[in-house]
Amino acid sequence: MRLSDSIGVLKGVGSVRIAQFEKAGIFTVEDLLNNFPTNYNDFSVITSISAIRPGLVSLRAKIHSVSSKRMRRALHITEAIAEDETGIIKVVWFNQPYRKDSLKNDTYLIRGEYKLQAGRLQLMNPQIEIDNNTASNSSEELIIARYKESAGLKSEYIRKIVGQARPYFDLIKERLPEDVVNDNQLMSLQDTYTNLHFPISDKKLEFAKERMAFEEILISYMASKALKLEALKETAQVIPFKEKVAQDFVKKLPFKLTNSQRKVAWQIYKDINTNSPMNRLVEGDVGSGKTVVAAMAAIMAMESDQQVAFLAPTEILARQHFTTLQKALEHSTYSNNIGLLVGSLPAKQKKQIKDSIAHGSLKLVVGTHALLEKDIAWRNLSLLVIDEQHRFGVEQRQKIIRSSGNMPHVLCLTATPIPRTLALTVYGELSISVINELPERKATIATEIVSPNSLNQVFERVASQLQKGRQAFVVCPLITESSSLTNRNNAETIYEKLSKSVFKNFSVGLIHGKLKSDEKDKIMNEFRLGKIQVLVSTTVIEVGVDVPNATEMLIYDANWFGLAQLHQLRGRVGRGTENGTCYLIMSDSSAPPKRLRAMLQTNNGFELAELDLELRGPGAIYGTLQHGKLDFEFAKLTDTVLISKVRDYDNKHPYLLDNMLKYKQLAESINNATRLTYLN
Repeated sequence: MRLSDSIGVLKGVGSVRIAQFEKAGIFTVEDLLNNFPTNYNDFSVITSISAIRPGLVSLRAKIHSVSSKRMRRALHITEAIAEDETGIIKVVWFNQPYRKDSLKNDTYLIRGEYKLQAGRLQLMNPQIEIDNNTASNSSEELIIARYKESAGLKSEYIRKIVGQARPYFDLIKERLPEDVVNDNQLMSLQDTYTNLHFPISDKKLEFAKERMAFEEILISYMASKALKLEALKETAQVIPFKEKVAQDFVKKLPFKLTNSQRKVAWQIYKDINTNSPMNRLVEGDVGSGKTVVAAMAAIMAMESDQQVAFLAPTEILARQHFTTLQKALEHSTYSNNIGLLVGSLPAKQKKQIKDSIAHGSLKLVVGTHALLEKDIAWRNLSLLVIDEQHRFGVEQRQKIIRSSGNMPHVLCLTATPIPRTLALTVYGELSISVINELPERKATIATEIVSPNSLNQVFERVASQLQKGRQAFVVCPLITESSSLTNRNNAETIYEKLSKSVFKNFSVGLIHGKLKSDEKDKIMNEFRLGKIQVLVSTTVIEVGVDVPNATEMLIYDANWFGLAQLHQLRGRVGRGTENGTCYLIMSDSSAPPKRLRAMLQTNNGFELAELDLELRGPGAIYGTLQHGKLDFEFAKLTDTVLISKVRDYDNKHPYLLDNMLKYKQLAESINNATRLTYLN
């Protein structure tokens, strides 16, 4: 008997079930045990029907008189009567037609919301479990795990099969060092798994969750520490600070630097003036001037006959940064030493640029991540600037060392700020600078939440701006119609509607991620030149796109977007001299959620990032690992007490990382966590 045994060894798992489990990513008994419940139904406190009050309630009752009916195309209602010794209540399920055949005249444990609906109190969409022992239930049987369901695999069945795997719980070995478990009074791993799947009590369940949360934060923290130690092993070229070069550059800028930009530039200058590789992240809100600060670092490297690579996440942004840097450096002696390397260039031109990189005549090269490929030989690369990435990962580090022969200083830029708790854990190895001032600008951006019923008035207001020569973005959550997301707007349908009716007198374009790079570039260039007046898109225009003449932003289904994303999109308008307006269009006419209302209260990206982290979790904002999710299953990155506990423990035990890396499973987890690099 081994944890690696096929799921098929368990009673009740035949060939059909094996296929269903495998489709859900569960191949072995170990996979099954690591498929933790998503929530729990707590039936340990049962309310009698006569004592029921509005709110979340748990009942033990017989269900009978089940009926089912279709009200309209998208609405199916199943009704039943729940009865105990003290009374009866009506139970209603929406769009769950299978309930009619699955409910027997039997006693059930029922948990759900008892509330007013259609003028009367009823139990709405409750979870139910057959009451296997009506006379007496142990606590364990009354806190029932609920699992994520997939085609053919219902939660009740998954729980039954986990029950069949109970003998395997004895094979679970502790994966944290014994002193870590004892010093932090953690539940043993075996007891943790048992209480996550079959809780004995609320208290034991909480202890089990705490154990897993501690482990998640600890691994993340150790990954950051491992990255920091790895970076310290490398040696970078010194980029000497030359005061006159910096002064001349700043004097020739057509605008005045903010104090915040000056402070961050000085932090960077101090970092690159040593042979210890810089690993700095610059956070700055939309339009705060991060690219200019990067240019200030770049010119210092160029002055010492060294090279700079500037990486952008997309070809559109690479071209935009190239233009910005050309303008910033046009009065310097290096205006002819800047190159652009992107996928859509002709092969002959690409070869010329690669030859110039190898020869050293190009000092600053802007491009996508193709700049890190094997066939590029840098003559003297000393500085790497990466836009919209939070971390330069281990694998990327090895790539660049192979292509350049040394470790360059790394400067990452982002307009998606990292909340403090995330900076302490997931990104603990980074030095973080913040540009928290915006340059003086006349234009402002107004934000409005719009019901779909008021769209015609919005279209009229946008049309009046288009007639004045302004331009508009229209953003949709999907590219094309989805069978599973029927209530979401898609770019193709909205494009047809706007181009043929609403804005038929204007030039309307469509851009999305499935288009080829050269197509996207052509459309964006036409929009930038004013040939396209209304651009319908997905979030492909979210980061960095700069069209100063665009003043109107319409975001369909805004309630489905995160705050960080909405803030980025809002930042695409009002970038010139004219004021901008961002219309957040709701999916329906219901009251806007708290996070959407926050968009009306602040234009501060840092405040919105903190709120987004609290409401939606980090994965929604900061993307994914190359191997797994950034979202923790148990830990909350807003839990400052737990984070402090882990940090304090590490500070008291300087050899903790070395000890943890001796455990194979822990070492793999830590190595995987170091691969987190990209924004979503």
